[in-house]
Amino acid sequence: MLDAIVGEDRTNPPEDAVPGLEADHYYRWITYALVPVMWVCIIFATWFVATQPLPAHAVLAVIISTGMMGGFCINVGHELGHKRTFLEQTLAKLVLAPTAYGHFYVEHNRGHHRDVATPTDPASARMGESIYAFVCREMPGAWRRAWALERQRLGGSPWHWRNEVLQPLALTALLWTGLAVWLGPQILGFVLAMAFWGNFQLTLANYIEHYGLLRRVADNGKPEPCKPHHSWNSNHMVTNWMLFHLQRHSDHHAHAARRYQSLRNFADVPTLPNGYFGMFLLAYFPPLFFKVMNPRLLQAVDGDPEKINFQPSRRERLLREYALHRPREGGGP
Repeated sequence: MLDAIVGEDRTNPPEDAVPGLEADHYYRWITYALVPVMWVCIIFATWFVATQPLPAHAVLAVIISTGMMGGFCINVGHELGHKRTFLEQTLAKLVLAPTAYGHFYVEHNRGHHRDVATPTDPASARMGESIYAFVCREMPGAWRRAWALERQRLGGSPWHWRNEVLQPLALTALLWTGLAVWLGPQILGFVLAMAFWGNFQLTLANYIEHYGLLRRVADNGKPEPCKPHHSWNSNHMVTNWMLFHLQRHSDHHAHAARRYQSLRNFADVPTLPNGYFGMFLLAYFPPLFFKVMNPRLLQAVDGDPEKINFQPSRRERLLREYALHRPREGGGP
């Protein structure tokens, strides 16, 4: 509602101001400071549930609110994990640990950004795919891809201290074990529910960020370079303030190392009708989501089915429903 009321900001920082913005440590310290804040909030919420006589509906409320903080951890880890400094990469692993999603550091940077908007990417939603089908594909797919990437990088057994999936996982094990020893093993039920809900916030974001968009495959079998039009963009101000301009996703995928304060809007990219939180709510109701987003998708690709990443089981139905000409062989999944 706030996104709809406050509206959008389509302006960009002047390019001659970008080097100064990128070098300004004020923006970095905000993300640094949030790492211990998120840890303290999650530990406090866990203690609160373990020590207070809460009815079931109150525990559910704390699970939802703490899981939202866990989702925000992933968003902070996303911003930090793309940066090249040792400090920021270490903080990224640290802030991803409370919800046991440390493999995101590997999977997102080296997997999703490579495969985005292709049928092989578990983190790119397909046209006609509901959020409920997507989560069953995205969460296990992300783990498998992260593990495979680390096995490939290490060139042998992945069971090594240098494995960047195992490093944050060790922090998770340390935190969760410490909470269980301190507050009792029964608290792990709350922690697991909180972690799932936190990680599901990432799934929701992934679902809407590339819904139905497809990169063309070149003659050499490789997808074309990722361009701004391969991501859905949003300039709604309130959610951009909350999520470090994550919604300017078109620029982020085209220029992944660019810091959040200097991400740009482009006039000719696919655009969401609301901010992420409004779109999350819409995604819970697949028929309504499809009614809103499928026409926008067709408009974004100029009605060309060769630019659409179809859900395979619904491809023929969607071609008929929207009277699309059948794509040539190899033009889609």
